[in-house]
Amino acid sequence: MSPSSTAPPKSPPATPEPELSQGLKQRHLSMIALGGVIGAGLFVGSGAGIAAAGPSIVLAYTASGLLVMLVMRMLGEMSAANPASGSFSVYAERAIGPWAGFTAGWSYWFMLSMGVGLEGLGAAHIMTSWLPGTPEWAWVALFMAVFCGANLAAVKNFGEFEFWFAALKVGAIALFLVVGGLAIVGVLPGTDAPGADNLTGHGGFLPNGTEGLIIGLLASVLAYGGLETVTIAAAESENPVQGVAGAVRTAMWRIAVFYIGSMLVIVMLVPWDDKEVVEKGPYVATLDQLGIPGAGQIMNVVVLIALLSAMNANIYGSSRMARSLISRGQGPAALGRVVDGVPRRAVVASSAFGFLCVLLSYWRPDDIFQWLLNMIGAVILVVWMFTAVSQLILRRRTEREEPEKLAVRMWAYPVLTWVALAGMAAVLVLMALEPGTRSQLAWTGGLTVFLIVAGYLRQRSASARR
Repeated sequence: MSPSSTAPPKSPPATPEPELSQGLKQRHLSMIALGGVIGAGLFVGSGAGIAAAGPSIVLAYTASGLLVMLVMRMLGEMSAANPASGSFSVYAERAIGPWAGFTAGWSYWFMLSMGVGLEGLGAAHIMTSWLPGTPEWAWVALFMAVFCGANLAAVKNFGEFEFWFAALKVGAIALFLVVGGLAIVGVLPGTDAPGADNLTGHGGFLPNGTEGLIIGLLASVLAYGGLETVTIAAAESENPVQGVAGAVRTAMWRIAVFYIGSMLVIVMLVPWDDKEVVEKGPYVATLDQLGIPGAGQIMNVVVLIALLSAMNANIYGSSRMARSLISRGQGPAALGRVVDGVPRRAVVASSAFGFLCVLLSYWRPDDIFQWLLNMIGAVILVVWMFTAVSQLILRRRTEREEPEKLAVRMWAYPVLTWVALAGMAAVLVLMALEPGTRSQLAWTGGLTVFLIVAGYLRQRSASARR
């Protein structure tokens, strides 16, 4: 068999489309990278992770944090060499074939679109706690209308929203860490140093064994999901290569400080089995525990803004991913039209599930939030695996053909890429072994198989037409 017969067929040539605008400034991109995706996964979902894993949630966030650092470095290498609004979907298509780009892209679109509804529901829950008697579905509808409208306008609107929202989130978490650190060492007025009581008491560091740690690991993966948005946004920035390179290079300390640092402060100051960790959220519960007047409610405001910010970012990221797929012949052409630099139909389509959540929150207000978390829990792992395989292939190709484009390089290539792949596979195996996470893996597996088959059939159809 000749080499040409085994090579994956190329995608059909895309119909020329108006270009996306380049309205994102370097400050927008930097702040999107710094805090644009901090939302429900960290502020709300981490409470369930702490309740399951106990103090070992710090290990879960550290393990998944190391994994996401490697993934971001891979993405940074590929994005700096070839910025594209389709990011890892484009790279999977170039490295593996159109079916891989189709699967990775639409998987991510599905995850972000579900995330739009997830963030909206979380924000609505806070509003109804402040204004009892107001319907949750009405708040979801209001938030969806505002942010869908903002994304239908110029991309600079998205950039400005995210710049100020992310700045507030980053500032609030930094202040939380400072206050928490002072309380831990016992110099915060009115508090005593807790020592290791909350880490070793209440059942120990691993109170629910490895099963709880695995559930916490999944919660931490979900909290990190969405960091990839910065490589999507880079294509609409003033200097894509410089922007994505800077964002990726700061990934390590951002993850260590904001995610792992937050979890350590929380489990040292609050008993992991305190019901308020889940009911109020871990950040609010921690500040209430310290007895700082009004701090808990102020943090609730920050959490609300964080959820709305992530909602905004999810609409942006999903619409750009959809537009990229469509422009490459991987979706319905009618949705790919760009008007004034914005893929408006893709924005509406990507917002559709968020609007559907208006109905879902009316019919099932008690369990819809957890149901959405279960639906999207493992999708990000599939996307990461496509990213790692793509980087293995494209790195060799770039070194051979255009080595000058490697402005960002993966550490210890290819060893750490293979280590990352092994880590992702290990998480999936652990999920399959645990009853509490098996259903999430089943949902993701079904979606992935469906998209692989659909992408392969589309690829075969395109080949036959040629």
